[in-house]
Formats: sequence, C-alpha cells, structure tokens
Amino acid sequence: MLKTRITEMLGIEYPILMGGMQWLAKADLVSAVSNAGGCGFITAASFASAEEVRAEIHKARDMTDKPFGVNISMLPVLIPGDQTDAFMDVACEEAVPVVETAGRNPAPYVEKLHSAGVKLIHKVPAVRFAKKAESIGVDAVTIVGFECGGHPGMDDVPSLILIPKAAAELDIPLIAAGGFCDGKSLVAALALGAEAVLMGTRFMASVESPMHDNFKRWMVAAKETDTMVVERSIRNAARIIKNEAALTVARMEAEGATLDDLIPVISGKVGRDAYLCGDINRGTIACGQVVGRIHEIKTCKQIIDDMIAEARERLTAIERIFGA
Repeated sequence: MLKTRITEMLGIEYPILMGGMQWLAKADLVSAVSNAGGCGFITAASFASAEEVRAEIHKARDMTDKPFGVNISMLPVLIPGDQTDAFMDVACEEAVPVVETAGRNPAPYVEKLHSAGVKLIHKVPAVRFAKKAESIGVDAVTIVGFECGGHPGMDDVPSLILIPKAAAELDIPLIAAGGFCDGKSLVAALALGAEAVLMGTRFMASVESPMHDNFKRWMVAAKETDTMVVERSIRNAARIIKNEAALTVARMEAEGATLDDLIPVISGKVGRDAYLCGDINRGTIACGQVVGRIHEIKTCKQIIDDMIAEARERLTAIERIFGA
C-alpha cells in the first residue's frame, strides 16, 4: 500500500483516481479501476436522468465491493433542465463514498454531501480556485494542468508549476491531474506535494474502456503533439484529439463563430456517436498530451500494477542517487 491522506480518506489501496469521462466512465471501467486498488468515478453527465445514474451505481456495486465515486460536472451557470440537484440527491441517497465536482462553485452542496457522509473533491484549473474551494469546506482539491485532456482552464499553466504552488498554499489534500500515466509521473506528483494522481487519458486506452478500438489504436500511435486546444473564444478551452472536427472548430472560431454555431460540432452527443462507430474524425474527443507516452492497451489492473512497480523502482533509484 501507498499511504496518503487521499488513500485514507477514500479507503483505497493506491493514490490513483480515474477522472470522470463522459460516455466512457461507466460501471465496467469504474469497477475495474476500483478493483485494481484505485478509485473510479461514474460520470453523471453520461446519463439522461438521475435514476439512470442510480442504476449505474447499483451495477457498479454488483461488480466491485471497493470504493468508487460519482463525477458531477456543473455548467458555469444554472440553466433550465440542469440536473445537478437530482444527481446530488442520488449520490447522497446511495451514500457513495465521494463526489467529484467541476465547473461552478459547489458551495450549495457541501453541507448536504457531508451530512450524508459523502466526501467532496472539487476539480479546478488554477490555484486561486483551489483556495476558494478549500474555503467553502471541500475535502480535497484536484488541480488540473494545461497538459490535461478536457478543460484546462484559460491560464495555460502546466502541472509542474501548479502542483507545488497549490501544495504550498493549501491545507487540504491535493490531487494532481494532467500529464500522468505511469510510475515515474506518480512519483513526480508525490514529490511535488500532491497526495494522489487523477488520470483520464491513460484509462481511456485500457481494455475495459468502452471506446471503439479505432480510437485505442489511434492513441497508441499518437504523438504528444497530436492534440490541440479549442473553444478559447467561448472561454471554455478544451484539449482534444487533433482531428477533422477539431480543425473545423478552430477554423470556425477564427471566423467569429458563436456558441450556437459551434454546438453542432462540439456537442457531447456527437462525441458519443463517434465513440460508438469508431470514426476518429467525428466529434471533439478529449485527450491529454500524455497520449504521446501511451504505447500499449492494458487492463486497468495492469496499468495500476505497472505504475506501482515502476514507482518503487524509481524511488529505489533516487535513493541510490542520494546515497541512501
């Protein structure tokens, strides 16, 4: 076991979390990560209703007796049809160990979650937001570096800078996200002051990931330069696979496209269809720069076991360097 405040808080064996991934982070993948000693998160946004999320929680519990959580991403502003309240109700009623939030301030839900015995991790792209999250009472913060797949924020600051800065300014546990895929990067995160890593891209490229094999083959062959950042013009920067859809979005933004203009290309439903049919040029597909360091499709257990073994090897090598 590796012991940190995060492993103790969540009751997990290793300080390795699987990030919420829309359409992919369902019971099969989540339970595989948790069974391997990490902590998976069901992504609520993958489902049309709170009751579907409840059913997925039950399915995951049939597949693992280990801790897992629910990811609830909130849009920056409340809009008609927003299901955040309903998702939170299900998480509390089902007494999941932990909820991961992102997007707008989760302050309205802190007391509700804690009253139900649910831990709250809030994911942010900047230290100032991490400090705000700490001030409202979240249990831990995930800091997301510019390398990450999905939404890195607008500041373009990489993990190497964000992690030690956040660790120095926070009292609650810190989770590092963006650029992590193996034992070397796990050791680096811990050395920088984080108490766990959160990985999305690495678990996308796993046997249990429901993503079409065409995408998995693309990931194994991809370079670290095969992603790009779009949606800056609508202040929702997103790192995605550099495909035809991504290039279309970049062109449309350069021509002054509005959010309404972009929706037909960037809609999550388009991405879901791409995952199912295997068309790698269809839809905007979140992917981190770390894809350039992923060269093999492994089971979640192999990913985590190999990470821990390599981390121990790296620590031994470091001890030799210092003459320990």
